[in-house]
Amino acid sequence: MTYKNPILYLDYSDPDVIRVGEDYYMVASSFCNAPGLPLLHSKDLVNWNVVNYVIDKIPTERYNAPIHGCGVWAPAIRYHEGTYYVCFPMPDEGIYMTTATDPFGKWSEPVNIRPGAGWIDPCPFWDDDGNAYLVAGVAKSRIGYKSVLHLVRMQPDGMGLYGEEVRIYDGNLLGQETIEGPKMYKRNGYYYIFAPAGGVKPGWQTVLRSKNIWGPYETRVVMRQGKSEVNGPHQGAWIDTVTGEDWFIHFQDVFAAGRIVHLQPMYWENDWPVIGVKSDEANEYGEPVNEYRMPDTGYQGKIEPVPVAEEYSDYFKNNVSANGYAENDDKCDSSKVTYNMHWQWNANYDKNWYDAGETGLKLYAVPKEKEKALSDVSNLLLKKWFAPEFVSEIAMDFSNLNEGDSAGVISLGVEYGAIVVEKLNGELIIKGVRGTQIFNGVNVSTSEDELVLGKAMGNRLIFRYEVITKPGDEIEIEGVVRPHETIRMSYREADDTSGSFAVACEYKAVAGRWVGVKYGVFCCGAEDVAADARGYAVVEYVKVK
Repeated sequence: MTYKNPILYLDYSDPDVIRVGEDYYMVASSFCNAPGLPLLHSKDLVNWNVVNYVIDKIPTERYNAPIHGCGVWAPAIRYHEGTYYVCFPMPDEGIYMTTATDPFGKWSEPVNIRPGAGWIDPCPFWDDDGNAYLVAGVAKSRIGYKSVLHLVRMQPDGMGLYGEEVRIYDGNLLGQETIEGPKMYKRNGYYYIFAPAGGVKPGWQTVLRSKNIWGPYETRVVMRQGKSEVNGPHQGAWIDTVTGEDWFIHFQDVFAAGRIVHLQPMYWENDWPVIGVKSDEANEYGEPVNEYRMPDTGYQGKIEPVPVAEEYSDYFKNNVSANGYAENDDKCDSSKVTYNMHWQWNANYDKNWYDAGETGLKLYAVPKEKEKALSDVSNLLLKKWFAPEFVSEIAMDFSNLNEGDSAGVISLGVEYGAIVVEKLNGELIIKGVRGTQIFNGVNVSTSEDELVLGKAMGNRLIFRYEVITKPGDEIEIEGVVRPHETIRMSYREADDTSGSFAVACEYKAVAGRWVGVKYGVFCCGAEDVAADARGYAVVEYVKVK
């Protein structure tokens, strides 16, 4: 039996993976979205399910509004003496640590173990002698330089650092520019640091090794794109199995869809890893595989993958989604998720923004300043793309909007679009919105335009969201060429028996700030009113066709 890459066509940027017994756990970046730090679980390294979020909200109230590209960057997950640790950076705030004894349960409140800007991509490491360390990279945008790895002593409980950090590697001097995302391991007396270099889109995988944790470190490139179609290949994790196999999980930046996840075979030659498969035995490095035999993880159970149309559809009526989660289901912590684990808000959220109902998911009209761009609204409820091309239909009921309230669907990236239904003078006016986010370092400005499309005859509309790849339509970034997706958003009256949709906007997809395009729903209010007097829209379903 074989598997095909990518194993996850989803924007799980900067994945890190561990094995505990026969269980595998993955964490990934979440930036300004909440809940944050998705936790995925697998038994076979190929089929993964989101089972939890490590943090309910992003530390500090700064993230009560979206700050695109900031927030929670590349995390590391480790298991030590019965405790799970997730260490994550916030490039403007510091390095945080959170723990759990049950990864499916509630994680501890994050502790900032290194306050201050600049350090990123931390990875904790416990040595055989009981000493603990933290290896990390740096962000030039915050600290003024890049391509450097630091090592510092860490408290054995992971809740603090002590001593001065040591610059153990400078990629600027050794042909490994933009080295980052370090993950530290130990094998056969060697300390290894797996780290990507060369840039996110055109780079490669580098491994450092030394008999002394403080160095000096030897360097070898262990995986390149080579003759494969997998650009990058970028940051990831080495995992072993109970059967003695070695594997490597990493991401590939595919532009608009974000950073999707691949699984590569791995083996050792003279105490150096080779990741992927060599296309030329004279090479020291491997190249990514498109298809390979399934890992032998030792798991004897049967795994039945959920069809895409079922896994990524949500039927909100009667409080139950396609994934089987309900507000009163003990599998679902309603403080962290809305019906299934694929949804996240655009920023830290309030549980009063939504509610369950027999008719569907109620989105209450959260007050929105008139001048605020739609891309900067906190209460956008969003989900990731899950395929290079797909069609999703969203049914919404606007019967309970108050005067001046607006609701609808949105596709969010640097280029974004939306279909907005606004109640004006007692009527439902349909508008198309197009916007562009313009980044200047951390700062962002937005250009947004809207066009009145018509008036709704009834209170329910069906929206269609399409991601289309047209033959020959490509985009080149940093020397990497990829298909350039088109987003088409359209709508129709729910009782229109013809089934024809009116196109509201169509445009070329552009990823967000370090994240893939997301799409979802929202409801905004014209003014702040008492919570029990707010209008609301009802999302009946989000269905993949």
